[in-house]
Amino acid sequence: QVQLVESGGGLVQAGESLKLSCSASGSIVSIYAMGWYRQAPGKQRELVAAISGSAGTNYAPSVKGRFTISRDNAKNTVYLQMNSLKPEDTAVYYCHAEILTDGSMWHDDYWGRGTQVTVSS
Repeated sequence: QVQLVESGGGLVQAGESLKLSCSASGSIVSIYAMGWYRQAPGKQRELVAAISGSAGTNYAPSVKGRFTISRDNAKNTVYLQMNSLKPEDTAVYYCHAEILTDGSMWHDDYWGRGTQVTVSS
């Protein structure tokens, strides 16, 4: 019914930049919050950045000032611009969205399959 598809991951050197994209498709009525989470090997999934329907943003302290989240509501797409990447940013990055679908009464949580970001030192 609803798919979130991420793109933009890859292998970069420390100090370089990457931009992740995530597009939602399907029987979408509205999207409330969208965000990015990440999970490194042996660690729990953690919030990286989130953006509300009114464009309010929230960042993990470890990425504040380096990462910028944005969204294009017309395209049902959320972006994550990652600058000054560090080896500790290496993880699988997952897209998340709270989506109201046709026939549903509330916004449900949807996840993408993840995209690998690897930062070498």
